[in-house]
Formats: sequence, structure tokens, C-alpha cells
Amino acid sequence: MGRVALGISYDGRGWSGWQTQPGGQTVQDQLEAAIASFVAAPVNTICAGRTDAGVHALGQVVHLDSPVSRPESAWVRGLNSALPDSIAVQWAMSVSEAFHARFSAITRSYTYVICNTAVRQPLWAGRAGWCFRPLDAHIMQAGADLFVGEHDFSSFRSSQCQAASPVRTVHSLVVEQRKHLILVHLKANAFLHHMVRNIVGELVLLGQGRTDLEHLKRILQARDRTLAAPTFSASGLYLTQVTYPADVLPNPPADPDTSMHNLELF
Repeated sequence: MGRVALGISYDGRGWSGWQTQPGGQTVQDQLEAAIASFVAAPVNTICAGRTDAGVHALGQVVHLDSPVSRPESAWVRGLNSALPDSIAVQWAMSVSEAFHARFSAITRSYTYVICNTAVRQPLWAGRAGWCFRPLDAHIMQAGADLFVGEHDFSSFRSSQCQAASPVRTVHSLVVEQRKHLILVHLKANAFLHHMVRNIVGELVLLGQGRTDLEHLKRILQARDRTLAAPTFSASGLYLTQVTYPADVLPNPPADPDTSMHNLELF
């Protein structure tokens, strides 16, 4: 038996999130079915971060304990041959038993894509959030700067969040405009349930001029979810990268650029 780490990407449209459900319509269910077929035994997987229904991933990381030994390249080819088109293994690595996809992670990065057009764009349906009112990316960046650092994010966590503490450290939060698209890049040690989508919802109100920076400061300090904006759509959210200490998981040799900073978007 050996522990294996996998890099997974998936299109969240059509899936009921990451975590297994009785109906089997989740990314974890599909992945574990492919693994069971590949190793001829049921195997449980642990992911770096559970994503909700409709949320996408470019850099999800998973670990499993395999009952058989297989070359790393065989894991990629074998699993992808059994997975649906919307889910794919990008890389596989043998790791020590000390590696844990969730607990060994030191940072997680997400990007939220907003399509800012007066009329909805069908090609972005399910792939981006939509805001028909013009957004000011510069004021959104000023608001984003308020979130950087260690804060109590109670105003931006779901009522169903099960995290023991609402305190998180945001390393960076960058608002980038590309023609009709606005990308919000977030990097933190960890995120609370719905934290990214709730922050984006507040930044969208700010970018529309429907609120201001002083109001945003008060919401962050109030630690009261009822004062903040509604949770923004899941459609535009992408888990882009999870990082680990080099001695636990060195850079995967086939890991693509998942940052979305350099991703070509039409």
C-alpha cells in the first residue's frame, strides 16, 4: 500500500459539488468510482477543499491510500479513461504517509470570474457570475485591500459553516479587469464556507457604487453575517491552486499554470 496525491481539474456544471452524496452525482463519487475500477478495490479520497455545487477547480489536490502499486503516469491515463469529460486528473505523485491533502496545505487560492456586460452572455453561463451594472474595478480593489491580513470573517461565513474559528489570514486579494471580465484572485491560509462568494458579493455592491469603503469596514468589524451582501453565484468560482511545504509535496512535474492570471479568456 502507498499514498498517492492527485491533481484534479473539473467543470462544476452538472455536479452536486465535491463531497460524496447518495445519488452519486458528485466529483468525489465519480473519482472514487474511477479509482475503484483502476485498482480493483474501493478506495476513499481526501481533498484539499470541498467545493459546492457548480464550483469549478483547476488545482484541486486529493490523496488516497492505494492497495496496489502503479506508475505515476499510469494513474493519470488510467483514471482519465474512466472519468467523464468534465473531470480530469492532471498529475499523480507518490507521497509519504505524512502527506494529507487538507491538513498539510499551507495556502489555497481561488479566482472568481465576473462577466460584466449589460446583456447576459450564454457562452459564460455556468462559467462566470454575471453583473449587468457597470463595475469600477479600482474601487473594488480598494475594498479588496481591506480584507488582506488576519481577520475575523464572521460577516462573510455561511450559517452552515462548521469551522471551529472564523479567523483566517488572507495573503492577497487582487481585482483584475480584462475587457468585459473582472477576475477576483484570492489567496489565504484557508477559507470559511461561502467566504469567497460572500466577499465577492460585497465587492460587487461596492463596484456598483451601492455602498462605500466605510460601510465595508463596518461590516468586517461587526462580525455579523446579516449585514453583508447576499452570497454571489457559484458559477464563477474556481479553486486554482493549493500549496504545500516542499518537503511534504514538491512541485508536481506536470502541474500546469492554474493561477488564471495568464489564462487566455475570450
